Amino acid sequence: MQGGGATFPNPIYQQWASDFGRQHPDVRIEYVGKGSGAGIGGLIDKTLDFAGSDAPLNDEELAKARRTGGDVVQIPSVAGAVVLAYNLRDLRGELKLSGPVVADIFLGRITQWNDPAIKSLNPHLVLPDIPICAVHRSEGSGTNFVFTSYLCTQSDEFQTQVNFGKTVRWPIGEGAQGNPGVTQALEETPGAIGYIELNFAIDNNIPVALMQNESGEFVKASPATASAAGEAALVDMDRYKTLTVRLWARPGPNVYPISCFTYLMCYRDLGYLRDRQRAQAIVDFFWYAIHDGQDVATELAYAPLGQGVRQRVQQELDTITFNGQPLHHQP
Repeated sequence: MQGGGATFPNPIYQQWASDFGRQHPDVRIEYVGKGSGAGIGGLIDKTLDFAGSDAPLNDEELAKARRTGGDVVQIPSVAGAVVLAYNLRDLRGELKLSGPVVADIFLGRITQWNDPAIKSLNPHLVLPDIPICAVHRSEGSGTNFVFTSYLCTQSDEFQTQVNFGKTVRWPIGEGAQGNPGVTQALEETPGAIGYIELNFAIDNNIPVALMQNESGEFVKASPATASAAGEAALVDMDRYKTLTVRLWARPGPNVYPISCFTYLMCYRDLGYLRDRQRAQAIVDFFWYAIHDGQDVATELAYAPLGQGVRQRVQQELDTITFNGQPLHHQP
């Protein structure tokens, strides 16, 4: 099976593909992280069997998919955190940032690290008098969607000038490809700041800022604080009858404010594959991801799905068919 898309969940999808393959030696899964936009495009044109995306399909993409292959199943696989990572090698202590300040950095309104707005959040730090280099994603990206959606809740000016989406027109900064590209740019550029998935920051030992949440607390990103953001998701799933709900900018104690689900996607009817065993393998892999696969989430710096969310995801998996005939998980 060929999957591809978001780089955000790439580490855990690679782990799942390997573990699932050991249990099912007749199935080989390849997942290539090229960005959520590439994943959605590959799903719509059927060059991919399944896709990964941190952003759900928008109305235009849903319409294209329906013309190509029908309804699309979009299931949360894990939750995670988008962090503000930075390169300030001589800084002593943990940097604190707020949504409005981050928005002004990426709008080009705050250009120096010792700007009064940053100093006011960090009165005990000696901030360097050096320029800020803002690093952003250069391709269509679900991480872009999450990060810009969050900043739109924090700054009316950001919403007016940039808005949200997988692809946006950044007024300033340096572009890089994928979470790996942004991570590399951060490592190589003194004074840089960029947004990456928590896993990439941990693996590369890059410091990340504590973010001020909706309750005024400065919170460090972790699987636990991302899970705290997901506690309200179940209510929205039931209220709006959808699995594609936001986790960013959620109120509550110990909630990391730039949290999100990442999604696995396939067509609801897999008859176009003309191979029932191949279709069954997709269902079995998705089932593995939301059950046994959750056991490795925390050690890879992702937040596992709560039991209530998993139940609703399972209900969605049960709607996948092959030429109208139900496909259920086969142990």
